[in-house]
Order: sequence, then structure tokens, then C-alpha cells
Amino acid sequence: MTDRVLCEITDTIATLTLNRPDKLNAIDYAMADAILALLDRVEADDAIRAIIITGAGDRAFSAGADIHQFASSVAQGPEAAVRDFVRRGQAMTARIESFCKPIITAVNGLAFGGGCEIVEASHLSVASNRALFAKPEIKLGMLPTFGGSQRLPRLAGRKRALAALLTGEPFSPASALEMGLVNQMVPHNQLLTAARTLAATIIRHTPQAVAATLAAATRGLNMDIAAGLLVESEQFARLVSTAGLHAGLKAWIGQRPLSRPVAAHPLEHS
Repeated sequence: MTDRVLCEITDTIATLTLNRPDKLNAIDYAMADAILALLDRVEADDAIRAIIITGAGDRAFSAGADIHQFASSVAQGPEAAVRDFVRRGQAMTARIESFCKPIITAVNGLAFGGGCEIVEASHLSVASNRALFAKPEIKLGMLPTFGGSQRLPRLAGRKRALAALLTGEPFSPASALEMGLVNQMVPHNQLLTAARTLAATIIRHTPQAVAATLAAATRGLNMDIAAGLLVESEQFARLVSTAGLHAGLKAWIGQRPLSRPVAAHPLEHS
């Protein structure tokens, strides 16, 4: 496995570290391929329950795509540029977004372009107070191509997303929090601890319930409500026969007395 992405597994949590600190962890083709390969490995390992993605060094999560490599694909024409760059980047972010285990980005510095698109695609995100975000593709004469033109408006709303997409100007982690791009902003030296705490809170629950929730929420976002409700129903049906659901119901019922006085609120028993 290439050293473009490091993988460390501790207590059922895999930490993937984008590892080109001298290039601000710019995403070249080898890095994108390594992310995809590592996610395949993580998915197949039942002992791994959650994933954290962060960047090597203190300066950058990822400054975006490797522009020199991308420029060589552009020079070969549209077919090569779409094949080598766009499809690879979109496959990477789609895999992150649809992954069956929770993926948390721990944004330790610059998250520009493709780096920001990884954050957009991840399920949850914790940002250092030193982080900085930007959608600078328009300054190159292009639009985001790893899914950023689609995911950011869904996360932040059309006008806030377009302000970032059309100006290309950087925005703070506080702004990213307000936009819904990240879930938490923490002091820089607490970043990985906060990400691991979030992961640990999630993986207390059964892997089947976590996977079903991720699938229903992620797939449903791209459907109308009726179709999304069908996905929700299908995911629930898969859980009905699982030991986790039966154990959870038994434990919940066991905490309650068999007979109770009439509830003060009519919805208490719902």
C-alpha cells in the first residue's frame, strides 16, 4: 500500500492520514486510489467500527487536488481529464459519502478544493480552530469536480454555497460550523481527541443500526420524501431479525415496570 495515506487502527477506530505534508497533502491520483483501497479494506474488517480522516502535519488537512498532475490530464483533452481526474475524484467522495461505517473528518488545517469536498462527503466533521476552508476552483477557471457543486448547496443552502463557490474566498471554521459543513470546532490540540470521542459515542450502538441509519439518511437526501420513506422502511426490515434489536428492546423493557400509573402526558407511551 502506498504511503500516500497512512492507516492506524486503535480500539476499533481506523485513522487515515493524508500523507503529503510537503505538498499540503494535495490529492494526487495515487492518494485518491489509496483512499479507495483502504476503504475497501476497512469495510471488510468487522473489527473496525469507525474511520477518522485527517491530514499529516499542522498546516493542512488537504489543500486540494494536485494541480500539476491535473494540468497534464487537461492538456490531453476532455476525455483524459474527465477519466483521470473527475471520475476518480467523484468515485472517492461518493465512496466516502455512501460508506457503511461512520467517517469523521478531523480538519487540522487548510481544507481547500478537493480537501473541502472530502469534508463535504464525510458523515461528520470536527474542525480545529486553525482550520480554513475554501472553494477556489473558480479561480482556475473551473467548477468543483469531486462533487462540491452538488454537496455544498445541500449542506449549506443555495446562497451560502454559491457565495463560497463563486468568490473562491476562504472562510473560517466558525463559518463552516454555521453553514453545517462541520459539526464541531475545537482547540487545535483537542482535535483528534474530539473526533475519537465522537466516534466512540457512535460505536456504542450496534453496527447494523449504524449502517442502516447511514444508508437511510444518505440515500434519502437524494430522493423525494416518499422514496426516502421506502428506504427507511427497507432498512428497518433488515434490522427486525437482528440480535441487536431484540437485545435493545429487551433491555429497554426491562428498565420499566410492567404496570405504570396513567401518564400525565398523552404522548408518553408513544
